[in-house]
Amino acid sequence: MTDFSPRHPPSRGLFDRHLPLRQAHAALRAQGVDPFNICFDTILSPTEARLAGRRVIMLGSNNYLGLTFDAEAVEAGVASLRTRGTGTTGSRIANGSFEAHLALERALARFYGRRHAMVFTTGYQANLGVLSSVVGRGDHLLLDRDSHASLYDGARLGHARVVRFRHNDPEHLRRRLARLEGAPGAKLIVVEGLYSMIGDVAPLREIAAVKREMGAYLLVDEAHSMGVLGARGRGLAEAAGVEADVDFVVGTFSKSLGAIGGFCVSDLDGFEVMRVTCRPYMFTASLPPAVAASTVAALGRMEAQPELRGRLMANARRLYHGLKALGFSVGPTPGPIVAVATPDPPSAVALWNQLLAQGVYLNLALPPATPNGQSLLRGSVTALHTEAQIDHVLAVFDAAATALGLLGNGAARLAARSA
Repeated sequence: MTDFSPRHPPSRGLFDRHLPLRQAHAALRAQGVDPFNICFDTILSPTEARLAGRRVIMLGSNNYLGLTFDAEAVEAGVASLRTRGTGTTGSRIANGSFEAHLALERALARFYGRRHAMVFTTGYQANLGVLSSVVGRGDHLLLDRDSHASLYDGARLGHARVVRFRHNDPEHLRRRLARLEGAPGAKLIVVEGLYSMIGDVAPLREIAAVKREMGAYLLVDEAHSMGVLGARGRGLAEAAGVEADVDFVVGTFSKSLGAIGGFCVSDLDGFEVMRVTCRPYMFTASLPPAVAASTVAALGRMEAQPELRGRLMANARRLYHGLKALGFSVGPTPGPIVAVATPDPPSAVALWNQLLAQGVYLNLALPPATPNGQSLLRGSVTALHTEAQIDHVLAVFDAAATALGLLGNGAARLAARSA
């Protein structure tokens, strides 16, 4: 009989270094439902789902315009699925592009008024690809401290020197750039339009002024602000009136457009070289054509229905001001991301479980993944939430937090404010 036991057993397990995280995760599970392993029975609509046999209000989907069930987008995807199949089975550089990919890039370039557009399989890969391709060794990457993980990972992949500046602090950015004056290499500033944890926006007009003064380039990640901000939904750069100062716009289809994928648009000469230098583009299977087709349709719907942005922001204000009136600590401004800060992780986990038990699903965000080590409950409002749904969410928040001793008589305060 063959003996397969190792002659020299490993000194430790490969996952031993993650033991503290495993223990923390086990402690979360011990308090109730595992917040990082939710499995819905079915998604009923952009605003409701069934979970463990019960209907819940969806307040954690990033489905800002509610387009995941849009009839035109669904039909475009179904038609493409029937005629072009389920996937491409390879990258565009190896297996070629489908017409759907080119149609999507043309639609994005037209929408943003840019000469170039490049589509990636995910928004995460868009940031990996762009940051690792446009700057490299000898260059400098000026990165907002609270940037998304994909931006940090793209910075590491690209080998440029990373210089962090304080979150939303244009003056600190200017001082950082001033210290690099005369240094060789390009300087690329990277910010987000709307930050995904607490929903604050960048002071983009001031950052653009620093960019012009210091002779840098500027990239804006509009993942959460596309379809949300600006007269045409082009994001914060449009809303702030500084689109001409933004050299690269990156974003995703997995928020306002209800699909998956990422993109970059630009007017810079030489942009197309990224198709043969950008590893996350070159060595990843391309978007299924059905996804590309549904995204083109969703983009058209977003342009044709600007009233969706109005409804979204009205719903966001209703939830934001309602939570604030109840006594919750929320972000600096109302918007589609409404985050509630709690005193500590145990409080956040307990409140999250209470909300879920009463039919409200939203995101639990804990340190170290949060700004300044905050423990957050992160809600995402959609254009299709009803006033009744939002009011029900407020009532559930009030009851759950009061029962846990996190609030006093919040209902009385809300009633007084409404009066």
